[in-house]
Amino acid sequence: MSRELLIDNTYALLGKAMDVSARRHNLITGNIANMDTVGYEAKDLDFQKTLEMEMSQGSGALDRTHAKHFKGRPAGALSTEIVEDAPVDLDREMSRLVENNIRYRSTVEMMMRKVATLRDAIGEGVK
Repeated sequence: MSRELLIDNTYALLGKAMDVSARRHNLITGNIANMDTVGYEAKDLDFQKTLEMEMSQGSGALDRTHAKHFKGRPAGALSTEIVEDAPVDLDREMSRLVENNIRYRSTVEMMMRKVATLRDAIGEGVK
């Protein structure tokens, strides 16, 4: 049985959504850490736009020079980082952090439910 039959695109979408949320979390916490830095401008990314770009890129396969090399794409190959022309506002950043945390936790919950469904299906096949 091929892997494509066992794992649908939902796993890829959820995995990339978690990656985008983690990337956004790093930007937001970087903003908070640099809020007292003179001249620092807040950075963020548009979650939906970034996720759409990630999904449109497919697997992001690289040229491999050896069969045992991992598949993937270079770090930071897709960047939809937005630099704002404003100093860091702690209230705004904390609000973004909470929103991003809720999105990440919801995505993890969906992934756990998909895995549980797959585990149940495997368990039924064994009986």
